Amino acid sequence: MNRNDSDRVIVSAGFWEQSWQRFRRRRLSMLALYFIGFLSVIAIFSPMIAGTKPIICRYKGQLYFPCMGYYNRDWENPVFQKERFRRVYPRNLKRKDPDSWSLWPLVYQDPHRPVRQGEWEGMEGNPYGAEGRPTGQNWFGTYKTGFDVFASMVHGTRIALLVGFVSTGIAATIGITLGAVAGYMGGVVDIVISRLIEVVMCIPALVLILCLQAVIDKVSIWNIMMLLGLTGWTGMARLTRGEFLKLKETEFVAAARCLGVGRTRIMFRHVLPNALAPVMVPIAFGIAGGIQTEAALSLLGFGAPPPNPSWGTILHSGRETLQSGYWWQLVFPGMGIFLTVLAYNLIGEGIQEATDPRLADPGN
Repeated sequence: MNRNDSDRVIVSAGFWEQSWQRFRRRRLSMLALYFIGFLSVIAIFSPMIAGTKPIICRYKGQLYFPCMGYYNRDWENPVFQKERFRRVYPRNLKRKDPDSWSLWPLVYQDPHRPVRQGEWEGMEGNPYGAEGRPTGQNWFGTYKTGFDVFASMVHGTRIALLVGFVSTGIAATIGITLGAVAGYMGGVVDIVISRLIEVVMCIPALVLILCLQAVIDKVSIWNIMMLLGLTGWTGMARLTRGEFLKLKETEFVAAARCLGVGRTRIMFRHVLPNALAPVMVPIAFGIAGGIQTEAALSLLGFGAPPPNPSWGTILHSGRETLQSGYWWQLVFPGMGIFLTVLAYNLIGEGIQEATDPRLADPGN
């Protein structure tokens, strides 16, 4: 039996699908999204892009993945320490096992040490001092100590993105949860949480991190991420609270109450999905803010501790040698930070316009 076109049921696109369609029409926002995706790929596969440790090698009949040591030192097999490789794999693999083979990263440079003369066949050692300008061997130049800037930039991408994602993830979890509870419960609960928000807003994150540096001998990058998250949730909490105050009086919430649905389920299953749209914007801007804060701390000498390379530490090194003319230590990490922060800001602006129909183009 054939059905007429008039009998067909047309299902309209949901809110998030319509928002995604509006977001895709914004070329700059989509370009920024692709750029962040590109940086994410670099961060994940940084040991395969730049490094002096094989991605995979066969040594004395066993397969090893030495490049995993760039993620965590404990993940590098201890057999290479026992065999006294001293982090120089090309010569030692062939000398200690002529039948060995290996797959190497795209660029033979290390973020934690300079490449030495004769380490790789036909390759000169990294230049030092003012001779470390960008070349075909060292694309972004070297530090005055011979460390390769390109390798540090590639591996520093992981720190830059982690700081933004982890700190904003912590802030979003705390802010959305407390804002939802305050907005839905109201009364004394709302008053207490609102006063807590005001107190936390008075605590500057940078000052708190500097105080932590004075108390703890070795501050890890994870401590910095946690502090940024614990002090950066207030804006998201206030936005979530305002949305919940508005949505808890709607008809679908009243219907859920009449059906006997519990408070927790109403808050996080029914109200929260409808309150998330305006909160997505500060999340995108918060990631950019986290990257800027880490770069500022590193520039002041309080950022990611060694041997973790970060864009801010490269800037800090370039600032110390600026009078010597080492411009490449400022230009390349500066461009990386600027483009990444700009990309997140464009994404946040795109989300704001896509989730607010009032800001949509009339022709769209």
